[in-house]
Amino acid sequence: MKNDLVEQLMDEVIRKMGGSESSPSAAPAPAAEKPAAPRAAPATAPKACNLTEFVGTANGHTVGLVIANVDPLLHEQMKIDKKYRSIGIVGGRTGAGPQIFAADEAVKATNSEVVLIELPRDTEGGGGHGSLIVFGAEDVSDARRAVEVTLSELDRTFGDVYGTPAGHLEFQYTARASFALNKAFGAPIGQAFGITVGCPAAIGVLMADTATKAATVVPVAYATPGNGGTSYSNEAIFMFSGDSGAVRQAIRAARDVGKQVLGTLDPAPVASATKPYI
Repeated sequence: MKNDLVEQLMDEVIRKMGGSESSPSAAPAPAAEKPAAPRAAPATAPKACNLTEFVGTANGHTVGLVIANVDPLLHEQMKIDKKYRSIGIVGGRTGAGPQIFAADEAVKATNSEVVLIELPRDTEGGGGHGSLIVFGAEDVSDARRAVEVTLSELDRTFGDVYGTPAGHLEFQYTARASFALNKAFGAPIGQAFGITVGCPAAIGVLMADTATKAATVVPVAYATPGNGGTSYSNEAIFMFSGDSGAVRQAIRAARDVGKQVLGTLDPAPVASATKPYI
């Protein structure tokens, strides 16, 4: 009787509190929580492209494309040899040297020819270039292969590209220059060839002097913002050939000096874009 009375009193208390009786093992109801702040949308992978003309992408926001049969009207405007029905196209927002040196390897590996090289003012707001390279080929498979080789080489050729918010440095080397480098820079075909690039252009001028003093090299060209060689970008570019060891030595000396000077302009580390190869 006493227990019944106690239970009735407990039921009345719970009813007045607006709750319900639960077993001792039941977990207490969670406290009300404030709505969570909205989360930033997760980064998504680049969209896939199923076009037959699409070959791929690579460093420097570089895209590779191929056109199996160029329309005759466009073909005429592009002033391409009529025998080249197919073209491969490589275009990048950042980098000119990396794409051109990569294209030089593509020419060596395929039955194709570089018919156009242009250096647009770009670097996505920086002080340097982007690039546009067009390969001509009689067979579409050669045009596609040239683009594939170029894209695959970019991880290597970006190895001696160094950038900070204050500027950038670039160094490229090949033991045997071919037709792409000859077309772009006047490199002697079959000889070792290298370039040094400095932005701001003042650093490039210093690196050019360092390179010539460090080893016996043969100057091929020198480009500054106002002499028509850099699309008015804030760079000084020195191009040279010579003995393979001398060209490497000149580049390494210029690289050491350039990294030291660029490092004084911004606290960000002067680090390779991928992995140095020279």
